[in-house]
Amino acid sequence: MSAGKGKYDAAIIGGGPAGVSCAVWLARLGLAPVLVEASESIGGLCRRNPFVDEWNASLPAMTGPEVADNLALSLAQAGVPTHLSCVVEGVRLVADGFVVAGTGLAEPLRARYLVLATGVRARGLFPQDGRTGAAAEGVLIGPGAHVVAQDFHGKRVAVLGGGDNAFENALYAQERGAASVRVYARSLRAQRQFVRRFDAGNMTLGPYTVDPAARTVNGERFDVIMVFYGWEPCTQFADGLGLHRSARGFIATDMQTAQTSCAGVYAIGEVAQRQHPCVVTALADGVTAAKAIQARIEAAV
Repeated sequence: MSAGKGKYDAAIIGGGPAGVSCAVWLARLGLAPVLVEASESIGGLCRRNPFVDEWNASLPAMTGPEVADNLALSLAQAGVPTHLSCVVEGVRLVADGFVVAGTGLAEPLRARYLVLATGVRARGLFPQDGRTGAAAEGVLIGPGAHVVAQDFHGKRVAVLGGGDNAFENALYAQERGAASVRVYARSLRAQRQFVRRFDAGNMTLGPYTVDPAARTVNGERFDVIMVFYGWEPCTQFADGLGLHRSARGFIATDMQTAQTSCAGVYAIGEVAQRQHPCVVTALADGVTAAKAIQARIEAAV
């Protein structure tokens, strides 16, 4: 079973674990998916995580880029048409499905169903920070390779945030020779195993003020400030669809099918924050959407 010439059964936007999983399953189910990815390679946040992913029970001892390479291999072996370095600028609902347009696409793509798997970006001190990776010199936004590239030896480091990423990276800076590391958290949400390993005397709980240009927190100057304020979905291109959102801005979906409030549109992985975010749950989310789309297509035959 496949879509007619020039039209796909589903257009998947986003080439991370969720999007690749959905595309591969659709292809293996005999349908015709197409995948569009904004970056030059497949993998999503995995591609930017240089560490071993110890939470992925199916791929022990593999780093993020190695996991990303396997995702790309699975996509290629399934024969899924893939458009890399293509930034989707808009999606439009038409009578028989959707039209996807963007830079890097030779022409708009037409598909019966639309799957949003564009993932998330790190929240910064200001709205634009998550797009640039930094708010000012010496200010690092979110986890990833840019943290690994930072020289912490002998530096005074401030870590902003009270979640797992904040404490894991605070401990990382300590292990890399930082002269001092202080965590500033308005609330404490991190796992106890991480908090216990960090000196409580170097934690400031409650409100604080930040001047990124001066690199000061509560008036104290630091060499490096790392910001871990969580994540926000990358979905601005789909604003015209009027999708229902959660209180934090993530796309609301049906748990059984991953369908959104717009018929024919599915949202999977971290963009919907349906389950605890990790590679494995994202893969499962992709399967959920693929099976739901298969059921819809077969019911219409």
